[in-house]
Amino acid sequence: MAKSIFLEKQGENPRNKILDFLIIHSELDYSLKEISRYSGAGYSSVKILVKKLAKDKWVIPTRKISKIIMYKLNTDNPEVKKFIDFYWEVVECKGGKNGKKDRSQYV
Repeated sequence: MAKSIFLEKQGENPRNKILDFLIIHSELDYSLKEISRYSGAGYSSVKILVKKLAKDKWVIPTRKISKIIMYKLNTDNPEVKKFIDFYWEVVECKGGKNGKKDRSQYV
């Protein structure tokens, strides 16, 4: 799995991996297992961090399928909005002038 520009610049830790994945794929909701698989963070770490992110209202549970809770980035939270702006600033600084064009695909 190739590292994103954000992870190259800010460090490849589980929290950054989860937030990187959820920002880029913010249009859908995901289970803990899917977040773990697609972000590259370990399941145990995802379970702990998503619980903390939900408590801080960075992610929100969207629906429940049987026993599985689906989560999505809470783009209505002002802190999350600022972090998303920071995320894209980091990506655009590294990506050059093409970063703004790419950004519109994900937001």
